[in-house]
Amino acid sequence: MDLSITFIVVIFAIGFVGSFISGMLGVGGSIIKYPMLLYIPPLLGLAAFTAHEVSGISAIQVLFASLAGVWAYRKSGLLHKEIIIYMGGAILLGSFIGSYGSGFLSEEAVNVVYGILAVIAAVMMFIPRKTVEDTTVISFNKVVASSLALIVGIGSGIVGAAGGFLLVPIMLTVLKIPTRMTIATSLAITFISAIGGSVGKIITGQIDYWPAFIMIIASLIAAPLGAKIGQKMNVKILQWLLALLIAGTAIKIWVDILQ
Repeated sequence: MDLSITFIVVIFAIGFVGSFISGMLGVGGSIIKYPMLLYIPPLLGLAAFTAHEVSGISAIQVLFASLAGVWAYRKSGLLHKEIIIYMGGAILLGSFIGSYGSGFLSEEAVNVVYGILAVIAAVMMFIPRKTVEDTTVISFNKVVASSLALIVGIGSGIVGAAGGFLLVPIMLTVLKIPTRMTIATSLAITFISAIGGSVGKIITGQIDYWPAFIMIIASLIAAPLGAKIGQKMNVKILQWLLALLIAGTAIKIWVDILQ
C-alpha cells in the first residue's frame, strides 16, 4: 500500500470534500466519494483502487461521516424518530444483504449497480413536487417507507454507499417529508444503513483499512461543518446542488462503463 504524503493528502481531501457535502445535503457522501476514489488517484499518478476496494472504503467511511452529521443535528428537532425506526430497520437488513452479496460480484457489476442507482437518484431529484415545510404534523405510509428502504439498502450495500443519495429524493418525493427534516432524518437512516454495509464488507474482506482510516478522520472534521452550513442555506439551493452532483456522477460512470 502506497502511504506517501501525496497519497495521504489526496485521500484526506477526497474524504473532506465528500463528507462536507454529505453533512450539508444529508447524504452519506458515497455518491460523490465513489467516483472520486475511482478516478482521482490514478489521474494523479497514484495506484488505482478496484471497485471492490472503493466500495469497502466508502462503506466504513460513511458510517463515521453520517454519525458526525447526525451528532450536529441532535438538538435541531429535525430528527423524526418514527421514520428512523421504520426505514432504518429495513435499510439495515438490506444493506447487510447487499454488502455481503457484493463480494461475489465482478468489478464491472459493482460499477453498473452504482450507475443505475445514480441515474434513479438524479431523475427523482428533478421530479417537480410541492414543497412541504411544515414540520409539526408528519404522516407517512409505513409499508411504502420500509419497502423502499429495504430495496435501497440492498442496492447501496453493493456499492458501499449507505443510500442517503436515494433516501433524500424518496423522502421528499414519495413520502412528502419536509426538506430540512428529510436532510437530518436521512443522515440517521444512512448511519444505520452504514452499520449493515460495513459489517458485510468486513466479513467479505473488501476493506482497505489505511485509506478508510484517513477518510474517517476527514469525515469527522468535515461532516459537522457541512451540517452547520446546511442548516443555514436556502432549501432550493441544497436540492439543486444534490441533483446536479448526482446527475454529473451518473453520466461519468455510464460513459466509462459503455466505452
